[in-house]
Amino acid sequence: MSMIRDLRAAVRPSRPSLRKDAGGYEAHGTAPAAESNSAVVDCAVYRDGARVTDRRDLAPGEAIRQVRRDGGFVWIGLHEPSESEFAGIAAEFGLHPLAVEDAVHAHQRPKLERYDDTLFTVFKTIHYVEHDELTATSEVVESGEVMCFTGRDFVITVRHGGQGSLRALRHRLQDDPELLGKGPSAVLHAIADHVVDGYMSVADAMQDDIDEVETEVFSPGRKGTPRGTDAGRIYQLKREVLEFKRAVSPLLRPLQLLSERPMRLIDPDIQKYFRDVADHLARVQEQVVGFDELLNSILQANLAQASVAQNEDMRKITSWAAIIAVPTMVCGVYGMNFDYMPETGWKYGYPVVLGITVAICLGIHRTLKRNGWL
Repeated sequence: MSMIRDLRAAVRPSRPSLRKDAGGYEAHGTAPAAESNSAVVDCAVYRDGARVTDRRDLAPGEAIRQVRRDGGFVWIGLHEPSESEFAGIAAEFGLHPLAVEDAVHAHQRPKLERYDDTLFTVFKTIHYVEHDELTATSEVVESGEVMCFTGRDFVITVRHGGQGSLRALRHRLQDDPELLGKGPSAVLHAIADHVVDGYMSVADAMQDDIDEVETEVFSPGRKGTPRGTDAGRIYQLKREVLEFKRAVSPLLRPLQLLSERPMRLIDPDIQKYFRDVADHLARVQEQVVGFDELLNSILQANLAQASVAQNEDMRKITSWAAIIAVPTMVCGVYGMNFDYMPETGWKYGYPVVLGITVAICLGIHRTLKRNGWL
């Protein structure tokens, strides 16, 4: 169908516990009173693929009651909510306390978990930090998190960090009613696709940084030898690649599960497109693993070059020490002031000894230079 053919174009841009009981929050009745929720970025009801209200102050509880009365689904977006801010929403939607705890406190590993009729998905967002020059203290990537609760008639996204805003993604989805008509699973796919597209952009930018460092390490320097670079820059870049790797690698299995295992919360027409997202993520993972191995090789090569340069310096110092040892020895002998010294009574004795000393020094210098020590 046309919606499925255009799905990727529609969603892709240009390039401690709140409750200790084992069950989830009750959806009604005993819900704790929700305070004025400053963490809510947007709350909207969608029906037949269209946003049915433009109210920015729509309360989550009112929204879900509309949905369960008239149909559709609600999408609530939050940014770094506190426990008290999230407590009322968790109670209204019956979210499991373990998932709520993860969403509030963040710093989670990318994962996919199922709690009754709710899928809880954690994505790590990665943003490339522009810099004029890579240094030993440059920040190359910034990370954040997006948690997504997906139910039969709701999507709740919880964002942590200054990057990874979903506002533009929401607007693109609202421009495609046919896609939004597929329900919460379409939103989950769009978020996964958005995050992985971000990974691909960051990988391309990091490739440029790694190419620059590699060129500097192996480009000819003085006397045609590799000039090397600051090992601190390579190590810092490796640390940033490791942070990138921690975001990418754990996410591959959850996306494969979403694409391969039938789930009643995921629309069959949407599920097959998770496979495409998983393929793109696998490609990014291969790039990141390659970055890590390449930086290991570059770092070892740079350290080897530094060791070779130190050996060359030591050979030069040793060579000059050997040359200087000859006149030092001769001067030491003639400085002892004995009566019977070789040729001391001969008027040509001093220039002859001096000439022999210079000749020996020149011979040593020529030999060492021919052997590559100087």
